[in-house]
Amino acid sequence: MAKAPSSPADVLVAKLRKDLSDLASQARSAELSPNGRKKLNLEIARAAGDLNDLLAELDPVKRPRAVFDPGNPRTIGFFIALAITAQPRQPLGSLPEFYGSGVYAIYYNGDYPLYAPLSRTETPIYVGQAAPGNDNAQTPVEQGLRLCARLNEHRKNIVRASSLNIEDFECRALVVQTGWETGAEDYLIRLFRPIWNSETKLVFGLGKHGDSAETRKNKRSPWDTLHEGREWAGAGTIVDAKSPERIEEELRTHFERRPVYRTVEEVLSGFVESLRQT
Repeated sequence: MAKAPSSPADVLVAKLRKDLSDLASQARSAELSPNGRKKLNLEIARAAGDLNDLLAELDPVKRPRAVFDPGNPRTIGFFIALAITAQPRQPLGSLPEFYGSGVYAIYYNGDYPLYAPLSRTETPIYVGQAAPGNDNAQTPVEQGLRLCARLNEHRKNIVRASSLNIEDFECRALVVQTGWETGAEDYLIRLFRPIWNSETKLVFGLGKHGDSAETRKNKRSPWDTLHEGREWAGAGTIVDAKSPERIEEELRTHFERRPVYRTVEEVLSGFVESLRQT
């Protein structure tokens, strides 16, 4: 009796099995250096991801792009980030002391030319977090004055800058339960891409602490290049990490690619869009 011809699927299955079996045998028998083993592991992980994408593509039943998990730290971060948007904006220059740790956002309302696209909008120029000194803190009093102290530190740095006016800055602050501040900060950075945050790689350096020029070998931050005033950053032995011209060009490109959120309604739309599943 003649053997039935193999279907295209049978051919592909046989080839996949053989290729994987051959690869596994060669990998186990090869004398790999630690660096070679690491390189192969990374490539296998990439290939596994490609195969998983192919599996989803070939599946006749559509798979969701994401699964909403209320217990996921990123989900909690989303709701905390949403909550901070509902807080009133306060003048950064005259904040009272308050207990608690959590997250905050700083907004710019001035006329500094490079910041014109985000001035007087709902896009923060900087976001951050302040973790409690005690990881087991259960109440704002136990968390201490961490959040207001961090904002006060930023206020002092802005006051020192000759090209900035503290009256042009507002902030929002939200005290959160210990342990949830990091997820919220991550979400805020991914949503707003604030230009002063180091993750955005634009005008970073606001939170940088200065030491003696003789003991620091790093370069002057872009923040200090644009906003002179911090004594340690003005040392003649420190060179700019970026020229003013380069910073200006990078900011122009950033605002072209990432339009700012001008109103609270636009921010809320951004939150909703980030949760949309297709």
